[in-house]
Amino acid sequence: MTRTKVVAFADDLILAIRGESVRAVEHYSNVELSKITLWSKNKIIFNEDKSKVMLVSRRKRREQREIKVYLNNKPLEQVIPMK
Repeated sequence: MTRTKVVAFADDLILAIRGESVRAVEHYSNVELSKITLWSKNKIIFNEDKSKVMLVSRRKRREQREIKVYLNNKPLEQVIPMK
């Protein structure tokens, strides 16, 4: 099963990750962002101030809804709606 889907258009990048729990998604997100950051070194600079995290779920779980994802060792802002 594929957990990660990357969609790029112009100067935007969406990294969609599926997991069994919020913590699993958080882990997979950080691993994948580390891979992307390593690959892009000296090619592309990702602005962590403009990058956001949004958790999308169909289930109403009782677990914590906050997700900690990092880009360039800086935590990304979590948003509920995204423009």
